[in-house]
Amino acid sequence: MSAAQPETRYAKSGDVHIAYQVAGDGPLDLVFVPGFVSHVEASWKSPTRAKFFRRLASFSRLILFDKRGTGLSDRTSHLFTLEQRMDDVRAVMDAAGSERAALFGISEGGPMSILFAATYPERTTALVMYGAYAKRAWAKDHPFGWKEGEWETFFSNVENHWGTPFLRHSTVLRVPFGVPGPSARL
Repeated sequence: MSAAQPETRYAKSGDVHIAYQVAGDGPLDLVFVPGFVSHVEASWKSPTRAKFFRRLASFSRLILFDKRGTGLSDRTSHLFTLEQRMDDVRAVMDAAGSERAALFGISEGGPMSILFAATYPERTTALVMYGAYAKRAWAKDHPFGWKEGEWETFFSNVENHWGTPFLRHSTVLRVPFGVPGPSARL
Protein backbone atom coordinates (compact mmCIF):
# COMPACT_ATOMS: atom_id res chain seq x y z
CA MET A 1 0.00 0.00 0.00
CA SER A 2 1.30 3.44 -0.80
CA ALA A 3 1.72 6.09 1.87
CA ALA A 4 -0.80 8.25 0.03
CA GLN A 5 -4.21 8.91 1.47
CA PRO A 6 -6.92 6.70 -0.07
CA GLU A 7 -9.68 8.24 -2.16
CA THR A 8 -12.75 9.37 -0.22
CA ARG A 9 -16.02 7.98 -1.54
CA TYR A 10 -19.60 8.20 -0.29
CA ALA A 11 -22.14 5.52 0.55
CA LYS A 12 -25.85 6.30 0.74
CA SER A 13 -27.54 5.21 3.98
CA GLY A 14 -31.16 6.27 4.01
CA ASP A 15 -31.04 9.98 3.18
CA VAL A 16 -27.48 10.48 4.48
CA HIS A 17 -24.17 10.23 2.63
CA ILE A 18 -21.43 8.45 4.60
CA ALA A 19 -17.79 9.24 3.76
CA TYR A 20 -15.55 6.18 3.52
CA GLN A 21 -12.15 5.05 2.26
CA VAL A 22 -10.59 1.69 1.40
CA ALA A 23 -6.87 1.08 1.95
CA GLY A 24 -4.85 -2.08 1.37
CA ASP A 25 -5.65 -5.21 -0.55
CA GLY A 26 -5.24 -8.01 2.00
CA PRO A 27 -7.41 -11.13 2.07
CA LEU A 28 -9.47 -9.94 5.07
CA ASP A 29 -11.91 -7.03 5.04
CA LEU A 30 -11.52 -5.01 8.25
CA VAL A 31 -14.03 -2.25 9.02
CA PHE A 32 -12.67 0.32 11.48
CA VAL A 33 -15.72 1.62 13.39
CA PRO A 34 -14.69 4.96 14.91
CA GLY A 35 -15.51 6.35 18.31
CA PHE A 36 -16.61 9.84 19.35
CA VAL A 37 -15.59 11.74 16.20
CA SER A 38 -13.57 11.04 13.09
CA HIS A 39 -12.49 12.62 9.82
CA VAL A 40 -11.20 10.13 7.26
CA GLU A 41 -9.03 12.66 5.45
CA ALA A 42 -7.68 14.54 8.48
CA SER A 43 -6.78 11.21 10.15
CA TRP A 44 -4.07 10.62 7.54
CA LYS A 45 -2.38 13.89 8.52
CA SER A 46 -1.59 12.54 11.99
CA PRO A 47 1.66 10.53 11.70
CA THR A 48 0.73 8.09 14.47
CA ARG A 49 -2.79 7.55 13.17
CA ALA A 50 -1.58 7.15 9.58
CA LYS A 51 1.02 4.61 10.76
CA PHE A 52 -1.68 2.71 12.64
CA PHE A 53 -3.97 2.63 9.58
CA ARG A 54 -1.10 1.64 7.25
CA ARG A 55 -0.27 -1.24 9.59
CA LEU A 56 -3.88 -2.46 9.58
CA ALA A 57 -3.99 -2.12 5.77
CA SER A 58 -0.79 -4.16 5.45
CA PHE A 59 -2.70 -7.38 6.18
CA SER A 60 -6.28 -6.42 5.29
CA ARG A 61 -8.50 -4.42 3.06
CA LEU A 62 -9.11 -1.66 5.59
CA ILE A 63 -12.45 0.15 5.34
CA LEU A 64 -12.59 3.49 7.18
CA PHE A 65 -15.63 5.74 7.49
CA ASP A 66 -16.94 8.83 9.22
CA LYS A 67 -20.09 8.20 11.24
CA ARG A 68 -23.11 10.24 10.23
CA GLY A 69 -22.88 13.72 11.66
CA THR A 70 -19.06 13.68 11.86
CA GLY A 71 -16.11 14.29 9.56
CA LEU A 72 -17.05 14.35 5.89
CA SER A 73 -20.37 12.54 6.35
CA ASP A 74 -23.67 14.42 6.18
CA ARG A 75 -25.00 16.32 9.17
CA THR A 76 -28.61 16.86 10.09
CA SER A 77 -30.34 18.67 12.92
CA HIS A 78 -31.51 15.56 14.79
CA LEU A 79 -29.86 12.89 16.93
CA PHE A 80 -29.12 9.54 15.35
CA THR A 81 -30.11 6.20 16.81
CA LEU A 82 -27.67 3.36 17.38
CA GLU A 83 -29.65 1.38 14.79
CA GLN A 84 -29.21 4.12 12.15
CA ARG A 85 -25.49 4.35 12.84
CA MET A 86 -25.17 0.56 12.76
CA ASP A 87 -26.94 0.49 9.41
CA ASP A 88 -24.33 2.96 8.11
CA VAL A 89 -21.75 0.18 8.62
CA ARG A 90 -23.85 -2.05 6.35
CA ALA A 91 -24.19 0.72 3.73
CA VAL A 92 -20.43 1.34 3.73
CA MET A 93 -19.69 -2.38 3.43
CA ASP A 94 -22.15 -2.64 0.53
CA ALA A 95 -20.62 0.37 -1.24
CA ALA A 96 -17.09 -1.01 -0.71
CA GLY A 97 -18.12 -4.41 -2.08
CA SER A 98 -17.53 -6.18 1.23
CA GLU A 99 -19.71 -9.23 1.82
CA ARG A 100 -18.08 -10.19 5.16
CA ALA A 101 -15.71 -8.32 7.43
CA ALA A 102 -14.09 -8.18 10.81
CA LEU A 103 -15.27 -5.13 12.75
CA PHE A 104 -12.83 -3.14 14.90
CA GLY A 105 -14.96 -0.98 17.22
CA ILE A 106 -13.29 1.85 19.13
CA SER A 107 -15.10 3.45 22.09
CA GLU A 108 -18.56 4.47 20.85
CA GLY A 109 -17.94 2.31 17.77
CA GLY A 110 -18.01 -0.75 20.06
CA PRO A 111 -21.77 -0.83 20.67
CA MET A 112 -22.35 -0.19 16.94
CA SER A 113 -20.09 -3.13 16.10
CA ILE A 114 -21.83 -5.41 18.60
CA LEU A 115 -25.26 -4.50 17.22
CA PHE A 116 -24.04 -5.06 13.65
CA ALA A 117 -22.60 -8.49 14.55
CA ALA A 118 -25.86 -9.49 16.28
CA THR A 119 -28.00 -8.20 13.40
CA TYR A 120 -25.80 -9.49 10.56
CA PRO A 121 -23.87 -12.52 11.88
CA GLU A 122 -23.48 -13.83 8.34
CA ARG A 123 -21.57 -10.65 7.40
CA THR A 124 -19.32 -10.59 10.49
CA THR A 125 -16.12 -12.66 10.58
CA ALA A 126 -14.73 -11.27 13.85
CA LEU A 127 -15.33 -8.56 16.41
CA VAL A 128 -12.46 -6.56 17.91
CA MET A 129 -13.18 -4.04 20.66
CA TYR A 130 -10.92 -1.33 22.07
CA GLY A 131 -12.07 1.02 24.82
CA ALA A 132 -15.67 -0.02 24.17
CA TYR A 133 -18.40 0.04 26.77
CA ALA A 134 -21.86 -1.32 27.44
CA LYS A 135 -22.97 1.70 29.41
CA ARG A 136 -21.42 5.15 29.96
CA ALA A 137 -23.47 6.51 32.88
CA TRP A 138 -22.87 5.69 36.53
CA ALA A 139 -25.34 3.49 38.38
CA LYS A 140 -25.18 1.38 41.56
CA ASP A 141 -24.72 -1.71 39.43
CA HIS A 142 -22.27 0.11 37.11
CA PRO A 143 -19.81 2.12 39.23
CA PHE A 144 -17.44 2.51 36.27
CA GLY A 145 -19.64 5.06 34.50
CA TRP A 146 -19.44 8.82 34.73
CA LYS A 147 -21.61 10.70 37.21
CA GLU A 148 -23.67 13.73 36.20
CA GLY A 149 -20.94 16.23 37.13
CA GLU A 150 -18.38 14.38 35.03
CA TRP A 151 -20.72 14.49 32.03
CA GLU A 152 -21.28 18.23 32.57
CA THR A 153 -17.50 18.80 32.63
CA PHE A 154 -17.04 16.67 29.54
CA PHE A 155 -19.68 18.52 27.49
CA SER A 156 -18.44 21.89 28.72
CA ASN A 157 -14.88 21.00 27.65
CA VAL A 158 -16.08 19.83 24.24
CA GLU A 159 -18.03 23.05 23.72
CA ASN A 160 -15.37 25.42 25.05
CA HIS A 161 -12.19 23.72 23.85
CA TRP A 162 -13.16 22.08 20.55
CA GLY A 163 -10.21 22.10 18.14
CA THR A 164 -7.63 23.03 20.78
CA PRO A 165 -4.72 21.01 22.18
CA PHE A 166 -6.50 20.94 25.56
CA LEU A 167 -9.31 18.78 24.20
CA ARG A 168 -6.98 16.62 22.12
CA HIS A 169 -4.87 15.76 25.19
CA SER A 170 -7.72 15.37 27.66
CA THR A 171 -9.42 12.08 28.56
CA VAL A 172 -11.87 12.43 25.67
CA LEU A 173 -10.03 10.58 22.94
CA ARG A 174 -8.10 7.61 24.35
CA VAL A 175 -7.41 5.48 21.29
CA PRO A 176 -4.57 3.09 20.38
CA PHE A 177 -2.99 5.37 17.80
CA GLY A 178 -2.75 8.20 20.33
CA VAL A 179 -0.99 6.30 23.10
CA PRO A 180 2.74 7.12 23.30
CA GLY A 181 5.37 4.64 24.34
CA PRO A 182 6.41 1.03 23.71
CA SER A 183 2.88 -0.36 24.03
CA ALA A 184 1.84 1.60 20.94
CA ARG A 185 4.59 0.31 18.63
CA LEU A 186 3.31 -1.10 15.37
